[in-house]
Amino acid sequence: MSGYRERAALAPGAVLWTRTDSGGDPYRVLPDGCMDLIWHDGALLVAGPDTRAYVVADRPGSSYAGLRFAPGVGPALLGLPAREVRDLRVPLDDLWPAAEARRLAARADRGPAVVLDAWAADRARRLGPADPLLPAVAAALSAGRPVAGVAAACGLGERQLRRRCEAAFGYGPRTLARVLRLQRALGMARGGVPFARVAADAGYADQPHLSREVRALAGVPLGELVARPSGGG
Repeated sequence: MSGYRERAALAPGAVLWTRTDSGGDPYRVLPDGCMDLIWHDGALLVAGPDTRAYVVADRPGSSYAGLRFAPGVGPALLGLPAREVRDLRVPLDDLWPAAEARRLAARADRGPAVVLDAWAADRARRLGPADPLLPAVAAALSAGRPVAGVAAACGLGERQLRRRCEAAFGYGPRTLARVLRLQRALGMARGGVPFARVAADAGYADQPHLSREVRALAGVPLGELVARPSGGG
């Protein structure tokens, strides 16, 4: 049995979450275009944007506190392109100067959720406003806009858009669109919308297309995902 909680973080575009796992049962983290900074049993690590489900199996009693950054937000706050950690979980001291990473980890040991929340808020204040292009790109792709149309609306060529997306989101616009569409479909299905309607409203060709995409990205059928509680780092 595990306990998962989340709330809006102090930093814009971030969610603060905690998870306590008392049984050691495996659980599935779905791709969502996000990056996370995670405290886990005394260590800090960065979870990159996933292109497929990541299955976590921990020892009983493991605990986590994390910041989940909305698509495009993490690279600026963490100081690295998203593509460098795509599909990876990397110790923070492999990405930052080791002394700086150790200082933050030592502070987090005294209260990981509070410390990470305050760190991200301070970092966001010092960096200033985020690039407004990134949420606009994510919103357009999530709404099913074609990549060529999104690039044109942003005043970019498709290759330029791809480079910007890989740095900010960890993958190109087409993969980002698939990931965001999965999240939109799952939200609808968990809200009780029939799967055929989910497929039509989320932009899939038909229900079999929805089923194939869910299996490809999540590794299990949509019905199995809907039956499980949401949430995870």
